[in-house]
Amino acid sequence: MSHPLQAAALAGPARRVSGPRMPLALKTLIYDWRRFLPAVVAVAFSGLLVLLQAAVILGIFSLSSLYVTRSDADLWIGFPGVQSIDLGRPMTAKADLFVWMNPHVRRLEPFLWGSGEWRTDTRGMVNIFIVGVATAPGAMGLSQALSAQQRAALAQPDAVLIDEADLHKLETAVGGVAEINGRRVRVVGLTHGLRGLGGVNVIASLSTTRRLDPAAGPAGKVAYLLAQLDDPAASDSVARALSGQGKGRGFEALTGRAFAGRTTRYWLTESGAGVAFVFGSLVAMSAAVIITSQTLAAAVAGSLKEFAALRALGFSMRALNDIVLQQSFWVGVAGLALAGLLTGVLAAVARLGDVPMVLSAPMVAAAAALVLVTALGSGAYALRRVGQADPATLLL
Repeated sequence: MSHPLQAAALAGPARRVSGPRMPLALKTLIYDWRRFLPAVVAVAFSGLLVLLQAAVILGIFSLSSLYVTRSDADLWIGFPGVQSIDLGRPMTAKADLFVWMNPHVRRLEPFLWGSGEWRTDTRGMVNIFIVGVATAPGAMGLSQALSAQQRAALAQPDAVLIDEADLHKLETAVGGVAEINGRRVRVVGLTHGLRGLGGVNVIASLSTTRRLDPAAGPAGKVAYLLAQLDDPAASDSVARALSGQGKGRGFEALTGRAFAGRTTRYWLTESGAGVAFVFGSLVAMSAAVIITSQTLAAAVAGSLKEFAALRALGFSMRALNDIVLQQSFWVGVAGLALAGLLTGVLAAVARLGDVPMVLSAPMVAAAAALVLVTALGSGAYALRRVGQADPATLLL
């Protein structure tokens, strides 16, 4: 079986003019699959790296906004300019009066955010955040994370919940007794998927939180008010109206979506860990792109004699360039298919290991587009090798 490029050369320029060139590029890839396989693998791992890096980055830093996204509040009212939920500070005690004045508000609920030190036997003190939520049935705070039984357990004095992922850090178990800020607490249950970012989060009732950290809610103040509206579709307009009222009065209103996005952006762009993570990811992705371009260029270089034969029979450089770019496109498509398969497998493994990942359709589309652009760019880079396909080399 002859090489497709050699067959095209024997057919001559007339075949080139009358027949489409896309089948020729595909035939070349199928015939020379061993030569192009490294390029396909390089493209696949480039796409895999781009997508998983983005998914893991957003997954890790979305942990910072879990307490917003897993609550059913339409609005979060907090101190003006608060950048992240863990940076909340007590508002004026009169904030709830101004919020209640809005006719769309149907329900308000306090949400506290304190801090403390958990004493362990071997680790000494572990810094923790104390999250105070309402324990009434149907409460909005962490409504998607806490069951009715867990809320009822929190209603007991000095009862707390911790995430199962933090058990080893806190050296405790369900039913265990510990010490926070010098006060005794009892672990009454475990949460799942509420691992903290930058610290350990401990969930307690509003009253227990105030006892453990009096600064979390002094003189009746709260870090946040959670609001439920009569029409969730009016959240944006009500948030703007309340924020206008809150100027000079010590509070600001945000929709849950906006507050979650602000929290994630803060950790992603303002924290040192976020900047370092993004920088490292960009370096890794740049390395993947360079490896992909070099691998594809090497595959094209292996066909120089065939390209030289085509030039000797009158094929223009434009026609040869088209073949290379089409090869690059199909290499990118094959690499994307392999990357999609590997991404599905690794995402399943990540779920089993409780590794935080955020995969969305726009992210997948953006990663696919980036990989295809990389493949085509690598093909364009390889065109300079095609220019070296001198027919005189056939005489050597």
